[in-house]
Amino acid sequence: MRARHYVPKFQSGFTLVELIMVIVIMGVIGGMVSVFMKSPIDAYFASARRAALTDVADTTVRRIARDLRKALPNSIGTSGDNKCIEFIPTKTGGRYRAEELVAGDSLVFGVADTTFNIFGQNSLLPVDQQIAIGDVIVVTNFGFGVADAYASTNTAVVSNVVSGAETVVTMASTAFDVALASPNYRFQVVPGNERVVAFVCDGSNLYRITKTTFGHICPASGSVTVAATDPILARNVTYAACNFNYSGSDLQRNALISMNFQLSADGETVSLQHEVHVNNTP
Repeated sequence: MRARHYVPKFQSGFTLVELIMVIVIMGVIGGMVSVFMKSPIDAYFASARRAALTDVADTTVRRIARDLRKALPNSIGTSGDNKCIEFIPTKTGGRYRAEELVAGDSLVFGVADTTFNIFGQNSLLPVDQQIAIGDVIVVTNFGFGVADAYASTNTAVVSNVVSGAETVVTMASTAFDVALASPNYRFQVVPGNERVVAFVCDGSNLYRITKTTFGHICPASGSVTVAATDPILARNVTYAACNFNYSGSDLQRNALISMNFQLSADGETVSLQHEVHVNNTP
């Protein structure tokens, strides 16, 4: 019987030279594609960086605008270099009783007074707007003379509040000047734990500084001394492009505040200008 010999079938494949050529060609194609893809990818990341800066800047100006709209009339001021803007915040306001029905229920001017009634029930207000012990009553603020809350010439600290058909407010004995009587019997309430607020540009940061006592934060000349514990509202701020402008001296009932900011990071720069209208009617 004749023996059979196994004959292997023909096998095909890439040679080393062919494999190297394929790698080289794929590298060339990849390089050509990357040239066209680089610009869109770079534009995407640049857009993301600008969007992040814009979001920070927009949040910053909205926060400042929200606070400024609650400012006590005629309490807004800026520093000499326009890097600082200050104001006295308010939490609520109302109308005081001017005509006495029961002894002690009206707000008396010209002599010391310790209690008065306000229209409405304090307990029905939102919690953050309710008058509380330690808050400050301010009547007819003009920002100078006997009507300057920064000098505490038209303020009284609340010592007790009793809510009823008319809310009874007890305060430290205060003699409000006769000139402070409001034609509309209006008053404002300043929170006791935050009596003065200022936004300050210092270095590359924007700070929000608060005081629990009355007194100016923004100096007429020079710069504000910022503490390490003061909260930072925004970083990467261009100091030279940070400005606050206030037109309160030009308008009797309303004031206009313009803010200019520039934020820069990772080679991207965003500039914003924002205007806020505030009420200056005492």
